[in-house]
Amino acid sequence: MEDAGEGAQAFELDRFLPYLLNQAAEAASRSFQAVYRAEYGMTRTQWRVMAHLGRFGALTAADICRRSHVEKTKVSRAVAAMSARGWLGRVRLAEDRRRESLSLTPEGRRVFDHLGRLAAAHDGALRARLGPGHADALEAGLRRLMEIEGRDGPGP
Repeated sequence: MEDAGEGAQAFELDRFLPYLLNQAAEAASRSFQAVYRAEYGMTRTQWRVMAHLGRFGALTAADICRRSHVEKTKVSRAVAAMSARGWLGRVRLAEDRRRESLSLTPEGRRVFDHLGRLAAAHDGALRARLGPGHADALEAGLRRLMEIEGRDGPGP
């Protein structure tokens, strides 16, 4: 078995920004995941779909995949489950009958509005725990990272 040699010294996982970002995102979202799961039995992907539709209005599944970085099969399953629960409507696009425009129903909007208030409170509590200086610096740093990596803006 090979020991940690020179390559291991050059690469420190605990200082690797993509690793730290992933670990921080998981830790920060875990407690809010408990909220939408307890309130509505919703999965993470369902929340992401709902958050995108609630924020941006009607989108196709492909739009949601691109914005949220969630794979197509997961989005398709979430859309089917949310449609069955009456949270979103689906309308075939006239210019391409294979694609659908997805939007929240009035019930879906009610759920989104409720979860949106809970998400805002969760975000406020997280920012308070970080402290205003750290929260502002973190947000600025994350926005800058998205900018230099070619992404227009944050998604849930």
